[in-house]
Amino acid sequence: MTRWIKAALPVVALVVLGTGCSSQGQDDQRLTERRENYCTQLGGWQKARNAAAEDTPDPDEYDEVGAAAQDVLLAMRPLRDEPVGQGRTLGEATAAATENSDPEAEGLAVRYCGEVGFETLTR
Repeated sequence: MTRWIKAALPVVALVVLGTGCSSQGQDDQRLTERRENYCTQLGGWQKARNAAAEDTPDPDEYDEVGAAAQDVLLAMRPLRDEPVGQGRTLGEATAAATENSDPEAEGLAVRYCGEVGFETLTR
């Protein structure tokens, strides 16, 4: 019995270690997907907002801007506590940018996207 345990122990240890690495890889992939989704939504909001500002006011376009802002806020939720600088979190910067038209906060959000590798998704 002892011989079997000694033989099985390294195999069990490898399985446990392999499972831990796989889980970490999945967590990293999920984080990357969430960041990409956030930056895509931020870019969509910026595009909708800029298009609405260039045209004569059309109530439908403002609905698009509001819907795009909601999409950004939803995409931000799992990332809300990530720091973006100046003592602010991504949640605070995103809310200030989309709800208060705060250009400084928007800049922090855009810079965040650049730092995580998705700078091309924002405007």
